[in-house]
Amino acid sequence: MICVIYTALTKQALKLCFEAHKEQVDKSGLPYVFHPFHLAEQMTDEETTVAALLHDVVEDTPYTLEDLRAMGFPERILEALALLTRADGTDYSEYVKAIKKNPIARAVKRADLLHNSDATRLSVLDEKASARREKYLAALALLEE
Repeated sequence: MICVIYTALTKQALKLCFEAHKEQVDKSGLPYVFHPFHLAEQMTDEETTVAALLHDVVEDTPYTLEDLRAMGFPERILEALALLTRADGTDYSEYVKAIKKNPIARAVKRADLLHNSDATRLSVLDEKASARREKYLAALALLEE
């Protein structure tokens, strides 16, 4: 069993994660914030826990890396978040290969891909969802090479 210690930094990330995602829902209609919370519970240290909580904040909300920097999040975490934030037009396999080089980003992305490829999270496993799942499983294999 993993024990998460809620330091001031982790608490700050929890609050920001909730604030940033509180109006969002996932593809099955559940509150989106459950996803980063689930990832964070799997992490083994503070840096990966904070990065897991914030992994989609820059990509999916109005917050920027500069906002997070101004809030005092450490550079090592911001570097991981920059890698986890896929820019429009970036080739997906190149994005995953870049993540592979950063241990914080790699740990978070691995958990993210496993959770995203879990078909039990979806209400319906249609053709589009199946294709997305295959993409995530291929990315996971690439990440673990």
